Amino acid sequence: MAAGRLLAQHGFVAVRQRGEHIVLQRQVEGTTVTVPIPNQAELKPSMLLSVIRQSGLPRELFEA
Repeated sequence: MAAGRLLAQHGFVAVRQRGEHIVLQRQVEGTTVTVPIPNQAELKPSMLLSVIRQSGLPRELFEA
């Protein structure tokens, strides 16, 4: 779950887990950004793009 570790490095905190999804949140300028991610070793490209879009982080951080 590299995406989850990357989000944690940028201030996201796991707030709950329901089934196979972990919900991460981060406080940003008076609002809360919430990103649910599946608890899987590898994400499909479409799911990874969704996580990137919802997190508001630059796509370059996820490219490795």
